[in-house]
Amino acid sequence: MIRLAANLSMLFQEHDFLDRFSAAAEAGFRGVEYLFPYAYAPEALAGALREAKLEQVLFNLPPGDWAAGERGLASLPGREAEFRESVSEALRYADTLNCPRIHAMAGLVPEGADRETLAAHQDTYLENLRFAAREAAKAGRDLLIEPINHRDMPRYFLSRQDQAMAAIEAVGADNLRLQFDLYHCQIMEGDLIRHLEQQFHHIGHVQIAGVPERHEPDIGEVNYPSILARLEALGYRGWVGCEYRPAGNTRDGLAWGRVHGLTP
Repeated sequence: MIRLAANLSMLFQEHDFLDRFSAAAEAGFRGVEYLFPYAYAPEALAGALREAKLEQVLFNLPPGDWAAGERGLASLPGREAEFRESVSEALRYADTLNCPRIHAMAGLVPEGADRETLAAHQDTYLENLRFAAREAAKAGRDLLIEPINHRDMPRYFLSRQDQAMAAIEAVGADNLRLQFDLYHCQIMEGDLIRHLEQQFHHIGHVQIAGVPERHEPDIGEVNYPSILARLEALGYRGWVGCEYRPAGNTRDGLAWGRVHGLTP
């Protein structure tokens, strides 16, 4: 059966962050993810996980200055030392939280970037991923990369599935995996089931949200029951992260997940 993980950066915002763990468990979730853990001591997060009997399934590396609009460091020339520090910090948290996978956000390219600039970002990206994958492998963790659509995140360096697959092939690390976000893929490319089939053996994590408004998966243009059934038939045994913005109260919107064990 598909295992659903609550994204606590988006779901249960009716509660303070550390209270969202117990709210997710009460709704039937057994795993959680979120954007960033770094505002809290890892021991506090580990305690919230233990108390709620939840598994930490994913979080992101430090993204640079998020408040100033930065969206990751992995492709940014001249920021390599900072990226390496972010890998170390993420792995420190992953160890305490027993989290098996971490996501490296690629970052933004400059407005009107020319081919030379884009090539520099590509070279930096691949070299940084090689380093991060090696460090993650030493710690027994997977490193994930995720194409993100240009409507929500203009100028994000990694935006298409074939671009991600090319990076994974170029790096050649067994623990470098694809974070397949069906919401982003639908906006950029569509043809979701074919993409899942073609990239299945490289998928390390899946995320879902309704398209186009990023609300509950049963709101919008994507037939998630069909897609999740195909994902299960392919043999996927990982987590599916619910990374959506509830249209109203989180608990009221969870009826769509009842078939997967949620109990709104």
